[in-house]
Amino acid sequence: MADKHIDPEIALISETTGLEADQIETLIKGFEGFDKEGTDTISETSMQMILKSMGVKSEKEDFQNAATVVDEAGTGQFSLPQFCSIAATFMIEDDDERMKEELKEAFKIYDKEGNGFITIEGFKDLISEIDPSLSSQDIDGIINEVDEDGTGILDFENFQEMMMG
Repeated sequence: MADKHIDPEIALISETTGLEADQIETLIKGFEGFDKEGTDTISETSMQMILKSMGVKSEKEDFQNAATVVDEAGTGQFSLPQFCSIAATFMIEDDDERMKEELKEAFKIYDKEGNGFITIEGFKDLISEIDPSLSSQDIDGIINEVDEDGTGILDFENFQEMMMG
């Protein structure tokens, strides 16, 4: 199997933004498509259009605030690393929101009575389904970490915190 060579620029952008290589490659394609004059910069409007075409949601005011922070010189033009930095703000936030929604749905399945919490027994079932290889001792260790107050219940905030690390 051949080693997949990762471009050093992509590796650096990934390290500084937290974006995955495939996300950065998609951003690069969009960036290059809008950099018609070959200046290695694009405008704020172009950035918004690229993100919108990727399905990334951003409020105009939030986007402008993020752009202002990155555009220290006030040129209104953004390099690829600057664009990726701004994009990461919204792409990672979008991923977090999606994850929260998925966790809410999973939580509802185990909150059978709709009380806003999962019993420890229900949580044990959930953990066993997620990772059947865990021993009962492993599960008890996880329970002890999650049920710090010893109430025997887990509310959504604690569940979300545990699942998102």
